[in-house]
Amino acid sequence: MEPQVLDTLILSRIQFAANISFHILFPTITIALAWLLFYFKVRHDMTGHPVWMRIYRFWVKIFALTFALGVVSGITMSFQFGTNWPGYMETVGNIAGPLLGYEVLTAFFMEATFLGVMLFGTGRVPNWVHTLSTALVAIGTSLSAFWILALNSWMHTPAGFEMIDGVAHPVDWSAIIFNASMPYRLVHMLIASGLTASFLVAGLSAYRILKGDPKQAPHKTMKTAVSVAALLIPIQIYVGDLHGLNTFEHQPQKIAAMEGVWETERGAPLLLFAWPDEAARTNHWEIEIPGLASLILTHDWDGEIRGLNEFENEHPPVKPLFFGFRLMVGLGVLMLAVSWTAAWMLWRRDRLPIWMLRTLVGMTFSGWLATLAGWYVTEIGRQPWLVTGVLTTEQAVTTVPTGQVGLSLTMYLVLYAVLLFAYLQTLFYMARKSVKVEEFEQETELDLDKLEDDTHSGKEVQA
Repeated sequence: MEPQVLDTLILSRIQFAANISFHILFPTITIALAWLLFYFKVRHDMTGHPVWMRIYRFWVKIFALTFALGVVSGITMSFQFGTNWPGYMETVGNIAGPLLGYEVLTAFFMEATFLGVMLFGTGRVPNWVHTLSTALVAIGTSLSAFWILALNSWMHTPAGFEMIDGVAHPVDWSAIIFNASMPYRLVHMLIASGLTASFLVAGLSAYRILKGDPKQAPHKTMKTAVSVAALLIPIQIYVGDLHGLNTFEHQPQKIAAMEGVWETERGAPLLLFAWPDEAARTNHWEIEIPGLASLILTHDWDGEIRGLNEFENEHPPVKPLFFGFRLMVGLGVLMLAVSWTAAWMLWRRDRLPIWMLRTLVGMTFSGWLATLAGWYVTEIGRQPWLVTGVLTTEQAVTTVPTGQVGLSLTMYLVLYAVLLFAYLQTLFYMARKSVKVEEFEQETELDLDKLEDDTHSGKEVQA
């Protein structure tokens, strides 16, 4: 390959990685946040307590802002299929095109339409219509994830197609959509969204409490978010194990890179830490637990794991997968510890100490970090293939001059840095602004809460 094309390939990969890294931040929040909004709205409808509507109104603004950034960043990604990766659509466009189209027709239009009712329909449409609109937006966000994950999973474990003159043609849409890895990826991603949104809600709610917010809203949302996170994280660990077993079956070279296994071996140790050396094809400074990797992946202490050396030049780069996987798992363990500790404290005392509130603030965007780490492991782990066994990344890249790709990459990075900074500043500004409340509004809220608690449990809850 000519040096210029090689440079274009690297820059195009960096550009797409930057675009998808920025984009995925926002759907990861909105997919689950929409369901939390539906819960807040239903609680308001069932109890009549105005605090739930105040919670809804605060978080629907954050949802709208996040949704808008997700849409904008998603559009730039679609441009790159033509500008940076023309070989992709030329080869598998008969499959990728319809799946992306289904996402727009069945999910995006629903979300965009009923989001307007969510934002501006209060008092203008019947209450049941407003609640239904919230539910439809939540369904739309999940449908969007379904179609995108169907396409992404197909790229990892393609099925239901035939190649004619170098072009993929669908022969079985059910096999294409429900390919071997799709159910695991979809559930794993939906739960990841639930955790991301939960820690975001808990973190911003804790931030409001630390800033002296006297209202009940941040206490109620923090309780809800911590409870959801505490419930979801053990499920995610179980689903992640199932996903790993599926990957072990269909993409053993990815597992070998994640585990740092160079030679095929039985009773492979679990490496807590090591420094993979691809030049020497070995690891340095290993800290291991004997046999545990084999037990996890094969459910047998003496199970066999194929090594990277069996795959010659057709395995992914090792370091990004090895360290990315450990970052994801480490964050998952931290989420488990924080959510369970906070849930236990809330169950016992109905409030959290200052140090735990600060911990939750520090964990506000932990879901983002875990999602990005997992996404990098998944996508880099497919290399050198763009579509496994069908199309390599090198075959799909554009022949656009390196300078043009470098210029567009620089513009993207600058723009994304500005937008991300503005987004984060806006979230915390909204949280600080919500701390300020009129005196009579606090008193009314407290009186209504006492009335509700006396009715249901005979106990007054501290505001």
